[in-house]
Amino acid sequence: MTLRPAAVAKVWLGVGQAHETVAVPGVGLGRGDVLVAIELSTVCGSDVHTVQGHRTAPTPLVLGHESVGRVIAVSTDGAFAADGAQLRVGDRVVWSVTVSCGTCDRCAAGFTQKCRALAKYGHERIGPRWELTGGFASHVHLRSGTAIVRVPEMLPAAVLAPASCATATAWAAVTRGAAGRTLESARVLVYGAGLVGLSAIAIAADAGAQVAVVDPSPERRAFAERFGATAATTDSAPADIVIEASGHAVSDAIAAADIGGAVVLVGSVFPADPVPVDAESIVRRLVTVTGVHNYTARELVGAVAFLTGPGRGYPFAEAVGAVHPLSEVDAALAAASAPGAPLRVALDPR
Repeated sequence: MTLRPAAVAKVWLGVGQAHETVAVPGVGLGRGDVLVAIELSTVCGSDVHTVQGHRTAPTPLVLGHESVGRVIAVSTDGAFAADGAQLRVGDRVVWSVTVSCGTCDRCAAGFTQKCRALAKYGHERIGPRWELTGGFASHVHLRSGTAIVRVPEMLPAAVLAPASCATATAWAAVTRGAAGRTLESARVLVYGAGLVGLSAIAIAADAGAQVAVVDPSPERRAFAERFGATAATTDSAPADIVIEASGHAVSDAIAAADIGGAVVLVGSVFPADPVPVDAESIVRRLVTVTGVHNYTARELVGAVAFLTGPGRGYPFAEAVGAVHPLSEVDAALAAASAPGAPLRVALDPR
């Protein structure tokens, strides 16, 4: 289909280089594909890590994987949301960071985020017939195999955009930690009061858990209290569920689990020194240590349902600071990496 005016994407070329603007005058939608006009995108920590050279990425690249937008075109064969409903022009939606085939052995086993043919928004090199691959653009081309979730008009874009990364990942982490147990009155300890940690706190607290948080920033600890947490102390009791959302406290998180406890590692998504493990202690305490990376369609649906329902009682919108126009993508990335930066900086392409 022809786009008038042409879609615009901000393309990252490599470390130390400014983004360049690329015009995309037309998009070829394949079977089950959808074209979305982006309403708002937020800058995730992984976007910052990429432009700083802390993680490898193919270039040229359209960054951004936390977005909300509106469907403006659907392939002639139709396309469907994660709940099975047919998508229509005008639907307001969020979408998964991953594109999965749905048929390989990993997808069949439920690990769709590790599909053998995986593609990821904001992480793929642009190429012919798929130029609009990330959220730092006016439009995004959603391919078949993307989990798409319709969202209500009433929720602010600042709340919805991070759903496709921070909130869904937090939902997956809490779900994994709670496997086989009830969250009512469970002792939950969260390391890291970034947006994933705050989301996990709110999800667990809303389910009746007693949640404590560990974070070096007094401002973030105070903010976490508004999501249902109390600040942990050095003499805090061991926890039933420990969620390590910072990537910097893995040993402490494992040590904090009580007998039969579960430790969910979710923050270790960047290169770091190996962590020594006291295997005997883990064995004797019957501790389960598990990792969560990204999420499935079911978990994105759960995250959106939480934001739409009980999540409205928490200050998620306040996690987003300055909103920059798309043309200021480099300034937005700099602001997101500055000392004392807000949890999220946003880009508005409209």
